[in-house]
Amino acid sequence: MRGGKSNGRASRAATAVDLETRLTDGHHQALKLWLRLLSCTNLVEAQVRNRLRAAFGITLARFDLMAQLERNPAGLRMNELSRRLMVSGANVTGLTDQLEKEGLVARADAPADRRAYTVKLTAAGRALFARMAAAHERWVIELFSGLSANDKAQTHRLLAKLKVHVASLTRGTEEGG
Repeated sequence: MRGGKSNGRASRAATAVDLETRLTDGHHQALKLWLRLLSCTNLVEAQVRNRLRAAFGITLARFDLMAQLERNPAGLRMNELSRRLMVSGANVTGLTDQLEKEGLVARADAPADRRAYTVKLTAAGRALFARMAAAHERWVIELFSGLSANDKAQTHRLLAKLKVHVASLTRGTEEGG
């Protein structure tokens, strides 16, 4: 608050209805933390999604597909893209069709399997993705600028501990434990 007036945007953000709205003091701290993580993730993702659409006319799903291809210059098979993006093969096919029409990706027969395709970024796709990735990084830095360097480092360390713990539980479940 400045001069007795509330910052409208901050006030709206504080009172926004999100996953935490239903919590009470009686809820377990772990549940509160889980819903806080989800709320933050949803807010950041919505900002990135909106900015990608406004700046580049592209969806987050198409950006994510291009990011996978950028990390794998030799290309990826459609089923591998589906696995990495955690979406159905039909979704990957639809995204790939759109990007191919725009000249951003190209399909080629997979050398070892004539029934499969490998998808690669084209030169135009690599150039566009480089611009989008740079903007994406700036946006994420801006979105996290409300935390100090120490806050970010501490949060990163704590989430690493959580990640290791949950992964160990997941491995135990997969092994029948």
